[in-house]
Amino acid sequence: MKKVVIAYSGGLDTSYCAKYLSKEENFEVHAVSVNTGGFSEEEIHKIGSNAKLMGATSYKNINAVSTFYNKVVKFLVFGNVLKNNTYPLSVSAERIIQAIEIVDYAKEIGAGYIAHGSTGAGNDQVRFDMIFQILAPGIKIITPIRDKQLTRQEEIEYLKKNGVELNWEKAKYSVNKGLWGTSVGGAETLTSNKPLPETAYPSQLEKKESKQMSLTFTKGELTAVNEKENLPEKNIEILEDIASKYAIGRDIHVGDTIIGIKGRVGFEAAAALITIKAHHLLEKHTLSKWQLQHKEYIAGWYGTHLHEGQYLDPVMRNMEAFLESSQEQVTGKVFLTLHPYRFVLDGIESPFDLMNSDFGNYGEENKAWTANDAKGFIKILSNSGKIYQHVKQN
Repeated sequence: MKKVVIAYSGGLDTSYCAKYLSKEENFEVHAVSVNTGGFSEEEIHKIGSNAKLMGATSYKNINAVSTFYNKVVKFLVFGNVLKNNTYPLSVSAERIIQAIEIVDYAKEIGAGYIAHGSTGAGNDQVRFDMIFQILAPGIKIITPIRDKQLTRQEEIEYLKKNGVELNWEKAKYSVNKGLWGTSVGGAETLTSNKPLPETAYPSQLEKKESKQMSLTFTKGELTAVNEKENLPEKNIEILEDIASKYAIGRDIHVGDTIIGIKGRVGFEAAAALITIKAHHLLEKHTLSKWQLQHKEYIAGWYGTHLHEGQYLDPVMRNMEAFLESSQEQVTGKVFLTLHPYRFVLDGIESPFDLMNSDFGNYGEENKAWTANDAKGFIKILSNSGKIYQHVKQN
């Protein structure tokens, strides 16, 4: 019997795929979900039960949280990556790792086919298919929803016809949770002028009293929250649990999709935004002017390539090497205060702080040069401007 590995979420689209492929196409269906954060044990069990109900021969949940952090999130922190200065690439970053894990599993069990439930209207079809084609060109890709151009109602009717009576009533908001944030989509995000209501966000305001915190970074990685050490990915989860109670990190991202249309998506990413902003503040104190300048555009390109599904291009390893090498002295503590719906970065403490008072205090005094040194420096610095104005006037 032909083996197919299906990227299975337990939702309507992937459930249709599992049932259709097992019943109509006579496939031996192996359902796989990849946990990049956000899955509870109860949810994993429910997804596995649904997969078997749809005719899957087996179900496997792959824990890829640490892999996701080490292969992607770490570099998003090093680069302070925010798509369009807003979005921390919460979901788009996850899809790459999920696709790689699915390919590896398909090879492991000797499957000749991989299936996913993407439609023909989004970015995920590109990310999944590119990874599958590059890493496993001999494995065929099956996309029933995209190929048959099915509507949601057609999928529901097919499942009911085949004895599947689960509740497929569409939730008002589509929520996708992971280590690096949660995306929120609904009727409002399909417009250009409507905001998401308070109730659309999974995390509601629970804390109203301000809270002071400290985040410790070691060579750019988040190694402690409030001086308690843990693995960076665990610290992100801890920070998310604390900060989400203040309803921090909400916004709506507007951007260009891979397929050429504009899209709008809501998100909440308290830990991601706090980590990036705190890390960036520490970098401002510990990196040189030129390190900061060159990091900014390289990190921008890194985020763009990741979003566009280009994770496997070798240029990504080149950019990762640069970003990692820039973190050698990004070590210290960042102090911040959480408030309802916002946070404030209070300051930093680092052995590599370049605001060294032995040389001078900005706008107050200097200890490393004389007044004549300053005058001479400014005179030379103005030469190119003088020459330009002289030539222009003559």
